[in-house]
Amino acid sequence: MTTELLRRHPPDDVDHEFDIDAFKARSAPVSLEGIDLDSFRDQPLDPDSLRCLRYMHDVEYHTVCYLRDLLVTPAHRDPTVTTFLTLWNLEEMYHGEAIGAVLAAHGEPAGRPRVGSTRQRLGRFDRLAPAAHTVGSLLVGQAWTAVHMTWGAVNEWTAQAAYARLGQRAGHPTLTTLLGRIMRQEGRHADFYARQAERRLRVDARARWLTRTALRRWWAPVGSTLLPRSEVAFLAGHLFTGRDGRAMTERIDRRLDQLPGLGGLHLATGAAQRLTADSRLA
Repeated sequence: MTTELLRRHPPDDVDHEFDIDAFKARSAPVSLEGIDLDSFRDQPLDPDSLRCLRYMHDVEYHTVCYLRDLLVTPAHRDPTVTTFLTLWNLEEMYHGEAIGAVLAAHGEPAGRPRVGSTRQRLGRFDRLAPAAHTVGSLLVGQAWTAVHMTWGAVNEWTAQAAYARLGQRAGHPTLTTLLGRIMRQEGRHADFYARQAERRLRVDARARWLTRTALRRWWAPVGSTLLPRSEVAFLAGHLFTGRDGRAMTERIDRRLDQLPGLGGLHLATGAAQRLTADSRLA
């Protein structure tokens, strides 16, 4: 079934305390042990799967730039948050490395050369992002951290769902194994963000209002500010349409509904529908 990978590697629930010391002890680069990259030369992935992997590669490597934006906010004063962010950034970079190894096995550019050219294409929005986050956090204080934590949870849930869908659609045993390992780490990342979001939203009405407003007005799938809209629309159409794809977005929306003050946004399902409609009109 389409959701088999996600059930096998589910994100943790948000009704417990996140053990940052346990996370620190477990944190490590995603393992490539037993991953037979030569199998891709004998059984190459289809072009659509490779297109998705290029997108995922670029997003994973861009994590350090999202970290940059977080560290200019009050989040940098919380030692639990900064411990997590340090290790999160490392694990996400190695996700990019692992995906890059798959791309390289297909003769595709990956790693630093691809990352460098991608960042050179970034526009004014990327240059202004740290200043915007600084000003936002100065204006609203700790409530800004609640926005970031919730945003991070949605992005991690979406990433995990995308990996699950790609594994199902590509149908390549080696890729499925690798994506399963990445998904386990993404699940722990989602757990941290969701737990932080739940705690902050529960006690702060201002944070609930601000987070709901920010998500409703500005949230878009991770990678939307990094890659061309055509690539974002392709990924949404390839992975999150049809019965199985919609089941994934509805699962994300149900998890968001569980956070205080955020019920009924239909964030992931709505974004997938809009992007797919845009791609059909293009």
